[in-house]
Amino acid sequence: MIEFAKETLSLLPFLFVTYLAIEAVEAKAGGALGRFLGRSRRIGPLAGALAGVFPQCGFSAAAASLYAGGVVSAGTLLAVFLSTSDEMLPVLLSARLPLPSILEIVAFKTAGATAAGFALDALLAAAGRGERQASPGDLCEHSRCHCSTHKGIVVPALVHTLEIFIFIAVVSGAIELALNWFGEESLATLWLDKPFAGELAGSALGLVPNCAVSAAAAKLYADGAISPGPLLASSFTGCGVGLLVLFRTNHNLKENLAVLAAIYTVGVVLGRLGALMFA
Repeated sequence: MIEFAKETLSLLPFLFVTYLAIEAVEAKAGGALGRFLGRSRRIGPLAGALAGVFPQCGFSAAAASLYAGGVVSAGTLLAVFLSTSDEMLPVLLSARLPLPSILEIVAFKTAGATAAGFALDALLAAAGRGERQASPGDLCEHSRCHCSTHKGIVVPALVHTLEIFIFIAVVSGAIELALNWFGEESLATLWLDKPFAGELAGSALGLVPNCAVSAAAAKLYADGAISPGPLLASSFTGCGVGLLVLFRTNHNLKENLAVLAAIYTVGVVLGRLGALMFA
């Protein structure tokens, strides 16, 4: 529980900086910042995938809030979620796996996340749904924080940060208690080390917003208990608390479910592809 508390508290600076940025976008809508964000969207999926490489789920939480505020595209959000690996990288390093093998896994994740992000943005653009207007005010309306009554951007950012932090702490805390009750080792019985079945199970387990899942998957892989397919599938879908923040901050349920379905599907497909490449 101590590690869980540390991990949850580590989200605070990410959330606060994110909401400061969102409030700044709202305050300077139509200005230089807005034009910069508009131009940077073209490389958003690449930047998002690179940011997600760092073993910190705060980036996925930040991306979810930025997407809810209309600051980043759906492809960028997907790239961050797919690239985020939570505890996989530290566990693989601590297990002393060959560094080239670890770098190949990280490179595969980054490339897959980038490609999926650009593909999603291209599909949405072709369907005439590529443009997503920045609307940070929707966050205020959803949380009823009365941001318009405050001067500046710091107080509204603090309000949003505390609201999302409490929500994450409650939901993640319940999951942590459940995992401690059943034992992390019970996850091993759910991995079916067979073609497709392992990727289907791994991709589903990766959606659980808790670092214990990614850590257990990496440990099982390091011990030779599972193949690369289930490891990669769970790693692609293991976006930490990003999905929790998305469902809390973005009021469009259909969009949230579509993102969830896309993450799971891409996780299974890339997990299977990875199994063939790293066999």
